[in-house]
Amino acid sequence: MKNKFGKIAGGGRKAMGRGNDPLPTPHFPLPIESGFTLLELIITLTIIAILAAGTIPVARNMIKREKEMELRRNLREIRKALDAYKLGCDIGGLVGPLDRKVGDECYPPTLEILVEGIHPPNKGDSTVRFLRRIPRDPFTGKADWGLRSVQDDPDSTSWGGQNVFDVYSKAPGAALDGKTQYKDW
Repeated sequence: MKNKFGKIAGGGRKAMGRGNDPLPTPHFPLPIESGFTLLELIITLTIIAILAAGTIPVARNMIKREKEMELRRNLREIRKALDAYKLGCDIGGLVGPLDRKVGDECYPPTLEILVEGIHPPNKGDSTVRFLRRIPRDPFTGKADWGLRSVQDDPDSTSWGGQNVFDVYSKAPGAALDGKTQYKDW
């Protein structure tokens, strides 16, 4: 007798063992259980933890290296602006004699002058700017730089206030090379 699917009724019986678990037959093998053992999971997590622990110092050094590169760029940008101001003053035409202080050696009185710009004499309303903005120190997060004037000692940490001859970082700490302090760059 055939059922509605065209199969013989009662022909597909399974042999039953304890409870309702089917006994293995060639047509019905035991079900294969898939998954991971506890040992496999522990080994996998240990390997992942070791790899993660190895990448953390590398990531920290990458971040510090990027900040150091930005610090070098910012210092170079400010120093180029100081040199451009000095060159414009020495050649003449950019800074009038009334805009200068006695003993300023043709360096700007402050960093803000490089951003605000100067009005060259006999040039009308034109303004010459040397910086768009004062760059920020990536380690301190501020646009606050240590300043040195021509009259100051080369390793001085206090500014005499006469002019701005050089800038340095106020960030504490040493560079990645372990020898150089940021204030010495």
